Amino acid sequence: MDTKLVLDTIWVLLAAMLVFFMNLGFALVESGFARSKNTVNILSKNFVVFAVASLGFLMVGWGLMFGDGNPFIGLKGVFMAAGADNSPNVGDAYQGVYGSIAWAGVPFWAKFFFQLVFCGTAATIVSGAVAERIKYLSFILFSFILTLFIYPVVGHWIWGGGFLAGLGFWDFAGSTVVHSVGGWAALAGIIVLGPRFGKYGPGKKVNAIPGHSLPLATIGAFVLWLGWFGFNPGSTMAADPAAISHILMTTNTAGIAGILTSTITAWLLMGKPDLGMSINGLLAGLVAVTAGAAFVSVPSSILIGAVGGVIVVLAVMFFDRKKLDDPVGALSVHLANGVFGTLAVGLFAEDAITGVATGNGLFFGGGASLLLNQLIGVLAVAGFVFPFSLLVWYLIKVTIGIRVGLKEEIQGLDIGEHGNVAYPEFVVHRQTYLSHVRHEEK
Repeated sequence: MDTKLVLDTIWVLLAAMLVFFMNLGFALVESGFARSKNTVNILSKNFVVFAVASLGFLMVGWGLMFGDGNPFIGLKGVFMAAGADNSPNVGDAYQGVYGSIAWAGVPFWAKFFFQLVFCGTAATIVSGAVAERIKYLSFILFSFILTLFIYPVVGHWIWGGGFLAGLGFWDFAGSTVVHSVGGWAALAGIIVLGPRFGKYGPGKKVNAIPGHSLPLATIGAFVLWLGWFGFNPGSTMAADPAAISHILMTTNTAGIAGILTSTITAWLLMGKPDLGMSINGLLAGLVAVTAGAAFVSVPSSILIGAVGGVIVVLAVMFFDRKKLDDPVGALSVHLANGVFGTLAVGLFAEDAITGVATGNGLFFGGGASLLLNQLIGVLAVAGFVFPFSLLVWYLIKVTIGIRVGLKEEIQGLDIGEHGNVAYPEFVVHRQTYLSHVRHEEK
């Protein structure tokens, strides 16, 4: 067998496994930023959402995204990833059905699995934003629709040979396809769902609701950081040493810049170097560089990550002022920086820096044409994902309901939705302590 094919396939599958491992990172960050009484619920959602995404993408999503069709949607090979074969001749698996993915010289199922884990990531973003008050079944249903239809349609526009790809819109690893899609869907869910009980007071009063475990959130952030070294470099779909090395560096430098600027910004605005903001600053920098990781220089990636770190802190404050309750900061990380990172390609791109002919961005003598294309893409995706998600969330609300009752929300979704708790010995100890207190008072 051809050595290059073997190396390319090993690299793609290794990168895909790293992206899959990000599910653990999201589970840890989300549960750490939430209260202990909702831990089981969040962990369970992170398990189920990948299962739902896998099924929906296999059944229909892959074909809608990569199937040959029109500029808006795939029409061929839609059901059950049809059109694939088991021939060792890799090219045969793509002919006449999935033309937009024929450039990837790896076996069909390697490419499918790599794209599947990206689809699952988009759905996971929504989980944290609607945490601590959404019905379990309602979240599962929305996630299925997101991965079955919403995500694949946008993916077709950009990665499946659709109209945005034809326009000259560039999104290397998914600042828009993954992060903004998840962010717009989450924003719609937050609007329909409403804030958690007690989050906002009269006027502009914002009541902090601290998460129960910053250690869990910090571990999760490191897991996500590691996973991003598959997320971005893996999108080469080939074991290209120079390109992979470059993308690893742009990814990492954007992440570290995001940590530093978010920490400094929080310190200046809040009086303390807030760890939660530093964690989201890392993620913001990584999200921001995802669109252009292969298209920008390492120095440019530092600037992109640095701006992302500032944006995430300001965005958290902005969304709170608007009473859009986001327990984990998903809107600030994935939506705000997904949009910024996509536009940053139009500012910082350097033509063929890793071999891809993107043209130059505004800051490198290319004029405003690339930036305009990026802006059109951002608006097109927002114009589809947000209203469609809003409609789906609303239909769920008026049919099966979207929010748990107030009593269940106060007691915690772990008991109400799952009949279980994450830390049962804490509950036992607390009850024992209270019984002793009552006895002494008597």
